Amino acid sequence: MAGIKKENRKRRQKINVRRHKRSMLLISMIIVMLITVVSVSGYSLNAKDKAYRAQEAELVAQIEAEQKRSEEINQLKEYVGTDEYIEAVAKEKLGLVYENEILFKSQN
Repeated sequence: MAGIKKENRKRRQKINVRRHKRSMLLISMIIVMLITVVSVSGYSLNAKDKAYRAQEAELVAQIEAEQKRSEEINQLKEYVGTDEYIEAVAKEKLGLVYENEILFKSQN
């Protein structure tokens, strides 16, 4: 009888060891799959990060260009309000001159 109990115990231990090995294999496969998923996600996030950095650099360059353009527009706005601009437009477009001014025209 003692021999039968030992055999049953050994059989149960073998079954438990097999179950344990299967469990460990399954857990290992799940861990490997998780590592793979995390690696692929990390790679795609790096690609998106590079694209966003390039887009950010482009937008910064556009902002700088627009600020420079805004400064030029402000300078032109100030120039348009001056007497010098009014005189230049009157001479170029309207052909006006001062009373004491003499114009020389070419004979083409």
